[in-house]
Amino acid sequence: MKPTLLILAAGMASRYGSMKQVDGFGPNGETIIDYSIYDAINAGFGKISFIIREEFADAFKAIFEPKLAGRVETDYVYQNYDLTQFGIDYEVERAKPWGTAHAVLAARNQINEPFCVINADDFYGADAFQKMAKFLTTDVADDAYAIIGYQVDRTLSDYGTVSRGVCQVEDGKMVAINERLKVYFKEDGSVAYEDEGVEYPLDPNTRVSMNFWGFTPAVFKQSEPMFKAFVEANKENPKAEFFIPLVADGLIKTGEASFEVIPTDAKWFGVTYKEDKPIVQASISELVNNGTYPSNLWS
Repeated sequence: MKPTLLILAAGMASRYGSMKQVDGFGPNGETIIDYSIYDAINAGFGKISFIIREEFADAFKAIFEPKLAGRVETDYVYQNYDLTQFGIDYEVERAKPWGTAHAVLAARNQINEPFCVINADDFYGADAFQKMAKFLTTDVADDAYAIIGYQVDRTLSDYGTVSRGVCQVEDGKMVAINERLKVYFKEDGSVAYEDEGVEYPLDPNTRVSMNFWGFTPAVFKQSEPMFKAFVEANKENPKAEFFIPLVADGLIKTGEASFEVIPTDAKWFGVTYKEDKPIVQASISELVNNGTYPSNLWS
């Protein structure tokens, strides 16, 4: 059974100032998602599932259906605010949904095969998709998941601090993941993060999460009780978010599942700030010029 690619595309893109998930970066207006889908198809993924907000559905379908028709199966998952579907009998007033792990839960009735989760606005590189496809077809199990681990110094922006999930790795397995909210290059080119006003050095080879996870559908049943507990604990906190690393950390602590850290030396790039856009465009242009991608992905 071919694995599924689940793309997190329901975010508001608040820092970017527009709907970056459908912004053009390639020579023919290709979005970052286009490159992920292209790499996933080549790696052997059989279905693309978009997690979006229902009001964006027409815009997404208009962009992606014409070019993907006949190439790969597509599917749409809607993330919403309805808590009754999880057996929660009260409402919580929020400005946006409950975060990435809640978004994954939204797909629980539509995915029945091993799958991986990625962000819509991150460029991951073909190597990551090839390695994840291999894991999902040969090694994944209900108690054995994976994460693609990027070198932190190959994931930073020149235009400000970024948040990174820093992986603590032992014998190739993740034993903990710590969210560092302000990670950056120092003037001397070294890497550091700031926590409560204190600066700490970070080894440039440290593996970090760029939200590229591999699961079986068992993760839905494993994470749903965690989500219900999270909502109960945070019903008075309208900004609290139920992130995938919280699920991973919980599964590792209880011993329900392990996470293999699959290393890649690929350079990640993404658009956190408006100023990142020309850098992403130049990076993609370079990959087109060296033959990694065709000049027109879908021609």
